[in-house]
Amino acid sequence: MICGLLAPTAGRVRVHGIDVERDPEAAQGRIGYLADFFSLYDDLKVWEYLDYFAHAYKMPRTAIPGRIDDVLRTLSLGDKRDAFIAGLSRGMKQRLGIARAILHDPPVLVLDEPAVGLDPKSRIDFKALIKDLNRQGKTVLITSHLLADLEEMCTWVAIIEKGRVVRVGRIGQIVRDAGAGRRVRVKIASPMFPLEAWLRTQPWVSQVAPDGIGVRFEFAGGETELAGLVKALVLEGAGVYAVEEIVETLERVVSRLSTGEAT
Repeated sequence: MICGLLAPTAGRVRVHGIDVERDPEAAQGRIGYLADFFSLYDDLKVWEYLDYFAHAYKMPRTAIPGRIDDVLRTLSLGDKRDAFIAGLSRGMKQRLGIARAILHDPPVLVLDEPAVGLDPKSRIDFKALIKDLNRQGKTVLITSHLLADLEEMCTWVAIIEKGRVVRVGRIGQIVRDAGAGRRVRVKIASPMFPLEAWLRTQPWVSQVAPDGIGVRFEFAGGETELAGLVKALVLEGAGVYAVEEIVETLERVVSRLSTGEAT
């Protein structure tokens, strides 16, 4: 709907103050869009592909060569300037798609799974690029299943489950709101010790459940109370060899929302 590909069922969509339905060409000129699956022209060279889209976006002719060089340098594609697209790797093609999306310097970017196909170094570079574009004042909308990447890049997130928005807000706040309290995992070396049953009798403890070779639980107390719990467990002869606090992440929150564990 933001890109004008679908009509809104209700409300209006404005991009940079322009109504997408009433003036789609002007609105699209202010959007950089990268689809999950996008088309490339294998028989064009990299610079020719960007030149084609620069003219499609009606950029000033005199500014096009310099701008192409800028985005190629930004996406580390300078050495591929004269390469044919057919010979590019999957990661290089993804970079070229991003280069095309930012070519006309739009104030809004809409990127669908932009990190797919990128090697680890390219993903790091991509995240740095997104942060830099945001610092320049651009609004960047990303749809992705790579939640760890989103957590590093994004300030706000909307979580969609079965076509409905179930959470929207700043990532830190969503993570805090979805956590019922401190989550702890304990591992012991005594397989015969009834750890789950013992934990269920302790104060501050709830939501006890097996977790791999250990047991996880919610703990409502503070550090002093947790230290007391661990001390008591050791005195019971359980052979504790690991106690760790489970750090709540966006990925965990989404998983809990999708299974109904978080409300």
